[in-house]
Amino acid sequence: MAAPSGPSPSMSSPRRFLVLFDFDETIVNENSDDAVVKAAPGQQLPDWLRESYREGHYNEHMQRVLAYMAEQGVSEDSIRSVIEKIPPTPGLLALFQYLLIHQQDYEMVVVSDANMYFIEAWLEYAGARHLFQRIFTNPASFNPEGGLILLPFHSHSCQRCPENMCKQVILQDYLARRQQERGCPFQRVFYVGDGANDICPSLALGPKDTAFPRREFPMHRLLAQMQEAKPASFHASVVPWDTGEDVVDYLKKIVDKR
Repeated sequence: MAAPSGPSPSMSSPRRFLVLFDFDETIVNENSDDAVVKAAPGQQLPDWLRESYREGHYNEHMQRVLAYMAEQGVSEDSIRSVIEKIPPTPGLLALFQYLLIHQQDYEMVVVSDANMYFIEAWLEYAGARHLFQRIFTNPASFNPEGGLILLPFHSHSCQRCPENMCKQVILQDYLARRQQERGCPFQRVFYVGDGANDICPSLALGPKDTAFPRREFPMHRLLAQMQEAKPASFHASVVPWDTGEDVVDYLKKIVDKR
């Protein structure tokens, strides 16, 4: 994917729309935390490590997984190679190409409970890192001994979300900061996701905004249940998607309303 021409996001006139993407099973068609295990000895984890997971503490679990891989001598090159091989979700690169062509209208952000090393490695390999103004995810970097060290993103008081990340807090903080910097709010916000932790940020969307849940994934099923049980609790439009082209088709209708 070619680098964009023209002014950088900070120098251009305010873009009209904000598009937020989850990463695992949204941008890429697998869970990157599962994919990285292919770099472990025997391409699997020992039973004691798999069974150490506690619900709501996934970040801690992945810290142990990455520490184990470091102890086993798994190199950065091996990890990066596995991450780069994760396939994009069908049609996702077409969606990126559309957003690149219309970059004057769209600001793009990643909000993910994966980690910075995995996301940047994949986006750089796909030639898409330049599309994103910000990446909000758990910090991760290699230490001098060659181990990938993972940290939690932040602490929060939301009861719906894992202890290391509430995506709604991230979304609301970003919208407030960008409105102050831009001098105006975004006309519309679009959220593209798949998982249960994508519900919380979607609850912060307004009537002009759109949530794109990946069809038949947890976000889609949970939103459908929520809309049936409490229709007034969700304000945004809901547009399920199978491929990135479905999102492109919807966004074209929005841009054509200029």
